[in-house]
Amino acid sequence: MRLRRRSRPEVAVGPGESVLAWAESDDGRVIAGSRDAVYLDGVRLPWEDVEAADWDRDTDRFRLSEVGSWGEPRVEHVFTIAEPGRLLELVRERVTASVVLQWHVAVTGRRGLRVIARRAPRGDRPVRWLYEYDEGIDPDDPAVREVAEAALRDAQAEMGPD
Repeated sequence: MRLRRRSRPEVAVGPGESVLAWAESDDGRVIAGSRDAVYLDGVRLPWEDVEAADWDRDTDRFRLSEVGSWGEPRVEHVFTIAEPGRLLELVRERVTASVVLQWHVAVTGRRGLRVIARRAPRGDRPVRWLYEYDEGIDPDDPAVREVAEAALRDAQAEMGPD
C-alpha cells in the first residue's frame, strides 16, 4: 500500500515563518502552526496567547482555547478534524515552550492563584504576566489582590530583567 503524502496548504504566515504542521477540518478550514503562531482559518494567534488544545479521538473535535481575562468567557475555537497529524503535537510543544514560569501561591488552604510568565518563542516581545485563580478564589478580594501583587513581585525578582 502506498501512502499518499498530504500537500502543504496555502497559508499566509508572518514574515520569517513557515508552516510546520497543519490539519484540515471536515468543512475545509485549515489550521496550521508555525514556530511563532497558530493560524486558525487564516487568523494568527501567537503561541503565548494559547491556553491549551486537545483533540477527542471519539468525536474528532479539536479544541483550542485562548488565554483569557478574569470574569470573561474564554475564547474557544472548535474544529472537527478526522486526523490532526503532527498539529496537536506542535501545539502542545509550542504552548508549553511559551510558559517560562508558573508559580502557585496558596491563599486559603491549598486554593490560591498562579502567577504565570509567558514569552513569545522568538523572545522579541516582553514577558506577559498573568494570574490564574483556583475555584473559589475571588480576585476582587483586597486580601487576594495583596497576595497576588506580592507573588508577582517575587516572581519578577526571581526571573530577573527581561
